[in-house]
Amino acid sequence: MTEPVDPARPADHAGGAVHIVIVGAGFAGFETARRLLRHQRSDSDHPVEVTVISPDDFMLYTPLLPDVAGGLLDPRFVAVPLAQALPGAHLVAGRVEEVDLDGRTLEVRNREGAGETVEWDRLVLTPGSVTRLFDIPGLTEHARGLKTTTEALYLRDQLLEQLELACRETDPEIARARRTVVVVGASYAGAELTAQLRALADEVARQRDFDPQDVRFVLLDMADRVMPEVGEKLGDKVLEVLRSRGIDVRLGTTIDRLTAEHAELSDGTTVATRTVAWAAGVAASPLIDSLGLPAEKGRLKVRTDLSVPDHPHVFAAGDAAAVPDVTKDDAITPPTAQHAVRQGKVVARNVLAGIGVGSATEYRHNDLGLVVDLGPRFAVANPVGIHLSGYAAKAVTRAYHLFSLPRGANRMAVAAAYLGDAVYPRPLVSFGLVSDDEASLARSQGIPTSSES
Repeated sequence: MTEPVDPARPADHAGGAVHIVIVGAGFAGFETARRLLRHQRSDSDHPVEVTVISPDDFMLYTPLLPDVAGGLLDPRFVAVPLAQALPGAHLVAGRVEEVDLDGRTLEVRNREGAGETVEWDRLVLTPGSVTRLFDIPGLTEHARGLKTTTEALYLRDQLLEQLELACRETDPEIARARRTVVVVGASYAGAELTAQLRALADEVARQRDFDPQDVRFVLLDMADRVMPEVGEKLGDKVLEVLRSRGIDVRLGTTIDRLTAEHAELSDGTTVATRTVAWAAGVAASPLIDSLGLPAEKGRLKVRTDLSVPDHPHVFAAGDAAAVPDVTKDDAITPPTAQHAVRQGKVVARNVLAGIGVGSATEYRHNDLGLVVDLGPRFAVANPVGIHLSGYAAKAVTRAYHLFSLPRGANRMAVAAAYLGDAVYPRPLVSFGLVSDDEASLARSQGIPTSSES
């Protein structure tokens, strides 16, 4: 049964619009805002004012970040400008540092450090997720994630620069280290990133005339399978393809210690490297911890209507919310874009129900399957339960991304890049726009360091 949304409006502006504030502009927040703005334009009897607070002025289509890191896509192609995509919304660029649930205010700080107080009548928390970290010596200093365009650009430039330096290096051991890439995490992001960086390295080798197998990729994961989410059959196929491309896949293995020059692994070996990508899962935004509300697996607990218990005017969705999966016993939905988009639709509907527009509903997910792009000529997909691999899966995967991108200009740009990739060699351009510090997990994702915790 759907738990009812409290229709009372004690803090709404008398005779005016209900102010709905959305924290975060990822998949869930973006879709919530888009739905609410449609209502704003069509219903003058129940006026709403929509404010979106986000550190960036764009919605990032994160599933294509491996393509950015691999040099296939320009980062602008996967960034949807909020001002153009959400006309009518008030946009506040900054990070929310404090939430006063009783006073119905937020404290926001922009990139220059200036603070601002934002009031709200209804609050939607969709701050998303950050890279999940572990207490591994050297991890935050020397590894880089893949949650932002900053990190994707850094990984692309880092690989190109290290391969260039390796060509000029006189010490064979240092040259080998420069040509070695370690990726931790063999789920979606890690597998796709490894495949795309492998394709980029192969193109460098072709143009610079050296053996592509001189570039070594080591993919680690503590699990006993690659990409368990796609099932045993497709997971085995992914493992076969990765290894056929010369990628050293080590399961049941992770990093024990990391320095600027090598990674000490849990299997007792040491890998000399200058490039380490960390894609070992995600954790809810640090904002969730600051709320002091019940959480499950680090994510904010919500009811089936996505409202926060004991706070009927507050909703949460996406990666930061522990949304009950009503199709399974005692389960919560996984942090995927497919869930986040659909949860955004339900949040918008239920927020409007709370101000007298329509009826509330619970979140119920119908899984449409998964798509995973593994570089040139290969992908795996299981649309509506049909297992595909190779060219067929590649077509389904790229069609899915083009359909899911929420802006026509972005779809056209990505489609053109896909067509160009079929005809022209991948461009080898390192702009050097992102410094090592800017790409750090603390700077790029806002993850507090141990000294800040």
